[in-house]
Amino acid sequence: VQLQAFGGGSVQAGAFLRLSCEASGDTFSSYGMGWVRQVPEKGREFVAAISRSGDSTTYADSGKGRFTIARDDAKNTMYLQMNNLRPEDTAVYYCVARWTWSENDVPTQGYEYWGQGTLVTVSS
Repeated sequence: VQLQAFGGGSVQAGAFLRLSCEASGDTFSSYGMGWVRQVPEKGREFVAAISRSGDSTTYADSGKGRFTIARDDAKNTMYLQMNNLRPEDTAVYYCVARWTWSENDVPTQGYEYWGQGTLVTVSS
């Protein structure tokens, strides 16, 4: 499956952004999906993930209460709504995917597919 992320940008602290990830090339509903971010010199960090069914989600502590992950299988698209952004959210955000056996599994690691990344910059 090919993944392409959109929606990054430069915003002030407290603002919101919605990232989108469009998938193609395979059955989107076969994959658990997620977002991983990378800050230079700090490595990659799990952000959020959603099951194939869309009924189960998991968030890193840094995003709980501020970020919401969702998917629309009819559009082959996943979203990350990010509210009340902070400077420490500045990173390149990658959409990721992993095939899962159960529709309720939420993959938080071992991703097989990665999109190209979209940069989010939050200034104070």
